[in-house]
Amino acid sequence: MAKMRKIVTDPLIDNNPVTWQVLGVCSALAVTTQVKTAIVMSLALTIVLCCSNVAISLLRKMIPNKIRMIVELCVIATLVILADQVLKAFMYDVSKQLSVFVGLIITNCIVMGRAEAYALQNPPLKSLLDGLGNGLGYSIVLILVAAIRELFGNGTFLGFQIFGDWFVGNTLMLLPPGAFVIIGLLIWLQRTFISKHLREED
Repeated sequence: MAKMRKIVTDPLIDNNPVTWQVLGVCSALAVTTQVKTAIVMSLALTIVLCCSNVAISLLRKMIPNKIRMIVELCVIATLVILADQVLKAFMYDVSKQLSVFVGLIITNCIVMGRAEAYALQNPPLKSLLDGLGNGLGYSIVLILVAAIRELFGNGTFLGFQIFGDWFVGNTLMLLPPGAFVIIGLLIWLQRTFISKHLREED
């Protein structure tokens, strides 16, 4: 049970796919001007990651080694197309805001990386937990960056006004360089203080 819990919790902080492995940064720069779009993107990626990990794990003994990456890409692309169609059917406005970035989950290094590095070598349950952990780790960073950008860029949170009329938004927070600065600070914070503290406890 402890090993299963470790699979989920390790990517949340100590081995976070964004702040430690520096993967999935493009979407973190592009879709984090609003918390709502960040949440939807996080859900889409987490669901695709969990499902693709399970599918690849179930197929792992049948996939010829020479074409394994093609098979992984086909599985991931199918799941991403399904996720994109569901968003267009039920959350069309958010789907328009996310634009091409849902489709780009296909090329997201986190999804391909976990399929290649973990799901091909492990059973379905462990692969599911690995996908869930890495998806949540990605989501934490994405939503945190979006919350900071929306709050200090527009003075809102989830579309609700937080600051009064006196507030003048910081334009930098609404531009990709603003997200880059925030992610850089999170990487510094995590590597300098959080991971060091966790290792000292171990």
